[in-house]
Amino acid sequence: MDKVLIEPWSMEGQTDEFYVPEYINQIGEQVLQHYDFSVQSIQIVTTKHDKGGAIWQLETNKGPKSLKLLHRRPTRSLFSLGAQNYLVLDQKANVPPIVQTKDGADYVEAGGKLWFVAEWIEPLYQVTKDLEGAKLLCAALGKFHRLSTGYIPPYEAEVASRIHKWPKDYQKVIRKMEWFRNIANAYSEMPASAHLLNVIDVFEGHAKEGLERLNQSSYYMLAQKGMEYWGLVHQDYGWSNGQMGPNGMWIIDLDGVAFDIPIRDLRKLITGTMADLYQWDATWVREMIKAYHEENPISGEVYELLMIDLAMPNEFYKNIKEVVYEPEIFLDDQATALIQTIVNTDQTKWPVLAEIKDDWKGVE
Repeated sequence: MDKVLIEPWSMEGQTDEFYVPEYINQIGEQVLQHYDFSVQSIQIVTTKHDKGGAIWQLETNKGPKSLKLLHRRPTRSLFSLGAQNYLVLDQKANVPPIVQTKDGADYVEAGGKLWFVAEWIEPLYQVTKDLEGAKLLCAALGKFHRLSTGYIPPYEAEVASRIHKWPKDYQKVIRKMEWFRNIANAYSEMPASAHLLNVIDVFEGHAKEGLERLNQSSYYMLAQKGMEYWGLVHQDYGWSNGQMGPNGMWIIDLDGVAFDIPIRDLRKLITGTMADLYQWDATWVREMIKAYHEENPISGEVYELLMIDLAMPNEFYKNIKEVVYEPEIFLDDQATALIQTIVNTDQTKWPVLAEIKDDWKGVE
């Protein structure tokens, strides 16, 4: 079984959304033999079938645990496991502790992937999807970013850093706009194509302006401060990965962490929250930034970066990029409605950004 490599699996024909191939379950059973507890029950709680990852909840004679199959390259997974240990052991952060194997290791390598066991924190529950909940999420994020500074990855780990990649990210968005335009022209008979062509110039303009502003900002100076200075971003932070539990807010599912100027996590949280509201709200944005700032102070230069990143066509790009894979399926009436919703929400963004752009002038 050790020679079997774990691959992403297809859900075609599957009615069970939590389906995991039997060979992976068998490898998981072998992995658990490396731990000094007995498993009374095991239940799958989430899968990443398209990437080859999964999480199980275990009931054991030593309390509840989670078993995780990490889908990334083992060297990349070592980076996130090192970060989890640093946050728990060195910084006493509210992050689930890793359970060591009988041999004192943090993980088991099997099927070409890393597996590890962590404590299952109980009880954990999502905060309310209102402004107070959003402020709790932002404060927890700020604290996470502050505590993650100083992390030095294990020497054998693949270092994940996005600090110097902001210009490339922006350039990719601009490049993909041209792809979207070409696809809409090529599939002009599809219901959403005309709607996409009607709005693409505006969003492309926002992206080009964003790159120009980034290049004129303090970004390059900030990036030079380096990885240990900035610490880690979660990259997938929201209501499910920041939850209330014993002794305050907990942050879970750290397998995607990377070094970055941390304001990127806050930007994603704000844009996603405004998308859920279907409109931008200056009070919400201000209060979310303030809650974050109280835990991890935002300098004037970093605030400028946040404003630049908020102005990018983030939601448009995030939602439309799937058109590249199956345009003949994507460009349907549903996409037309989606584009209209994004446009309507985006129009409410600009007055809010204009209102708050000078909030942080002179704050250091």
